[in-house]
Amino acid sequence: MRTEGTFTVASFAPVAVEPSLDIVTATPTGVATMEKTFEGGVAGRSATLFTSAYDQDRGAGTYVALESFEGTLDGRAGTFNFVHSATSGGADRDDEYFLIVPGSGTGELAGIAGTGSIEIDDDGTHRIRFDYEYDIAPVAEAPGQSPS
Repeated sequence: MRTEGTFTVASFAPVAVEPSLDIVTATPTGVATMEKTFEGGVAGRSATLFTSAYDQDRGAGTYVALESFEGTLDGRAGTFNFVHSATSGGADRDDEYFLIVPGSGTGELAGIAGTGSIEIDDDGTHRIRFDYEYDIAPVAEAPGQSPS
């Protein structure tokens, strides 16, 4: 199955991290927490742990993000984790990786597995896509019964 939506970053907060070793590279590294809100076939919010090696002057670097999502995918409610990363040399986005963390789904999203992608439109709109399936079938209601 495939679903898509848009998202906005509700907050971005850098986190101070004391390095355990004195290693300096040509690309500064950092850690931040983020909160995102989603609309469309993906609706809800996420808490994100965002790490990067990014040079502001060159507009180049790589990020890795781990998100805890709460909301709905195509109307099914629950939570799950997903991870994504990409590299940018400026205006481009290369070497993207995106995975729903196996075994992380709860509620109606239990058993979710799959991949996806993030795209940023020229106008700055952030789009997200999930290509997913369920490794276990959702529990169906018996005919004539309504949810409790």
